[in-house]
Amino acid sequence: MIGHRLTRETIDTAAALRDLIGTPTTLVCAKLSDRLNQLTRQFIERSPLVCLATCDESGHCDVSPRGDPRGFVRILDDATLLLPERPGNRIADSLLNILRNPQVGLLFVIPGVGDMLRVNGRATLISDTKLLEPCAVEGKIPRVGILVDIDSAFTHCSKASLRALLWDPAQFVDRAELPSNGEIMKLLNGADFDATQYDVERAGRYARREGFY
Repeated sequence: MIGHRLTRETIDTAAALRDLIGTPTTLVCAKLSDRLNQLTRQFIERSPLVCLATCDESGHCDVSPRGDPRGFVRILDDATLLLPERPGNRIADSLLNILRNPQVGLLFVIPGVGDMLRVNGRATLISDTKLLEPCAVEGKIPRVGILVDIDSAFTHCSKASLRALLWDPAQFVDRAELPSNGEIMKLLNGADFDATQYDVERAGRYARREGFY
């Protein structure tokens, strides 16, 4: 047993894991497909938010949200997707990871719907204006896109959403109850950092939609 700094009771083999959780049923395994179909396509067409998981060559992982008007992820065919890359903080964790390791995972979320769609595949960064032009929003064509060749696509059941009460308005949290981004930045940068000014300026940029597209 390899162990961990907090416990020796770790699970270190697939056999040990299966002893605890069991094996998937034949019906569950049957939902996996190497391409989309007329039904699973609808989850992508109606989704305004997708979580993109990437990993570098050393195994360091990252998950990043991508959001736009619903259906922003283009279905080029049943085995190929195109995600437009919008302006961000330019750290570009996801993009740099893809250059090092093309394997990606996508989780498509639809507001109010517990079921989600999972897609795993191989990503390629592109700058092809012809492919990216239909992704334009507010007249701005993305400079970079993520082309995904699908390896597997399958629906994810709603148990997690139901357990989390994810779409129950009674469970929604007022943003003011959490620390602001300015307060977090101040904690990281020291007492001289002006958290209030940072928050005001950030809110102003968002209100003007600066850098959205």
